[in-house]
Amino acid sequence: MAELFTPYAAEKGDEIALLDDFGDRTWADYNARVNQLVDALRKAGVKQGAAVALLSGNRREYYETLGAVNHAGYIVVPVNWHFVAEEVRYMVEDSDAEALIADARFTDVAAACGDLAKLKVKILIDGTPPDGFEDYEALLAASSTDEPADQVSGGIMFYTSGTTGRPKGVRSSALSVVGGPLEGMHEVVQLVGATLGAPAGGRSLLCGPAYHSAQWAFSWMPFMAGSSIIMRHKFDPAETLELIDKYQITNSHMVPTQFVRMLKARDGGDLSARFDGSSLAIIWHGAAPCSPMIKKQMIEWWGPIITEYYGGTEGGILSTIDSQEWLARPSSVGKPAEGYKVTIIDDEGNECPVGTAGTIYQENLAGTDFEYHNKPEETAKRHRGKANLTLGDIGYVDEDGYLYLTDRKIDMIISGGVNIYPAEIESVLVAHPAVKDVAVFGVPNDEFGEEIKAVVELIDPLAAGDDMTASLAAYAQEHLAKYKIPRSFDYSEDMPRTPAGKLLKRFLRDPHWQGKERSI
Repeated sequence: MAELFTPYAAEKGDEIALLDDFGDRTWADYNARVNQLVDALRKAGVKQGAAVALLSGNRREYYETLGAVNHAGYIVVPVNWHFVAEEVRYMVEDSDAEALIADARFTDVAAACGDLAKLKVKILIDGTPPDGFEDYEALLAASSTDEPADQVSGGIMFYTSGTTGRPKGVRSSALSVVGGPLEGMHEVVQLVGATLGAPAGGRSLLCGPAYHSAQWAFSWMPFMAGSSIIMRHKFDPAETLELIDKYQITNSHMVPTQFVRMLKARDGGDLSARFDGSSLAIIWHGAAPCSPMIKKQMIEWWGPIITEYYGGTEGGILSTIDSQEWLARPSSVGKPAEGYKVTIIDDEGNECPVGTAGTIYQENLAGTDFEYHNKPEETAKRHRGKANLTLGDIGYVDEDGYLYLTDRKIDMIISGGVNIYPAEIESVLVAHPAVKDVAVFGVPNDEFGEEIKAVVELIDPLAAGDDMTASLAAYAQEHLAKYKIPRSFDYSEDMPRTPAGKLLKRFLRDPHWQGKERSI
């Protein structure tokens, strides 16, 4: 059979495939429920190639949806569960989704999206469905467990915010193409699993949001290769250490903020003495810069099993570096992976010599590329010619070919491994009736790497103060997810600008980074 999970259901049907905060799922049960969900979506009229929006926390049904999508030729669109209804509605509409599957924890947000013309079905997981929604378990119960006919590969389209302030769907030629045959996929996923260093038949720990492309990749790819997933909806440092030993976790993806929290939990109690960690084979980290001091402490604690990567949703993993290499070259993000070419370009468009920083451009020599869904102009901004794309980072390559990051050319903030784009926040705050102008940027935070600061120019400068700050924060909270709300507000009566009127944000941002070892 070509179906991806049939062999696991046959070989180890009674073993746990998925375990979350609510219970577990065996491989046999998982395979049957994926078949039922494919049948349910087809009965609802969701066409092959259509998008399925998934607004859910980390739970078993998330991976059942991924399984169904990958067997029925759909495109899954993971939705950030921190989003407010306005943001969720935009993603569902922009992706042309024909189905919305929502976690009961986010019922209010899902219901507040209202009626969306293209949706054929709206499904609620684990709760009382509001008007217009179907119950997930009832739909599965009314559907067949038989292997569906006409199975073809599905794909995924992540949304990433941009400097225009609106999320953009990333259609990757590697991940977003649907309709292909499933024959041979087992060999492919086994190869990918081996490349990631995840032991065959191991156990992945998911302790970050599955809507993030990295958390998806480092859990879903090993899962398709036969590794089970132990997951939690929210990260708790002490519990994470306990889960690693209890379930003999072999691999996980983490962000630097989680390293910081686990180190603090260890130093604040007896966790270090209780924690074994001998089951761990590899820990991947990325998504945000990691303090060299923190990384050294983690390697000393867990051993040389920590591997860093650099990349992005648009271009995949560009480079990797293991613990031994990193200790020899602190702060490097490794050599470009086989099949990738890196070019460093200066502001005049010239290629930089070795050791000189410039904008990092990458090319996948196999021809893999991406485009932003329905946004050709934004796609063009990220490319230099047809082949080279940039994530907006500044860096250089040393004489041995190792890549180093020095800064970000684009305005992105990374807080706790989450990408936050100031333009989106600025577009909300500037609409406040008291605001004349606003600049949003990242400032240092020891735990999260960066936190959001807003500098506001008011129509009436005398209105600045605590009451205005409270008003601005409340206004932002009406329109933005909580993690996008500035942690602090400053006021300026004279924003720095060029003679042409362009805001010189660096004059506001740079003083906060003076004396720091890093600038991102």
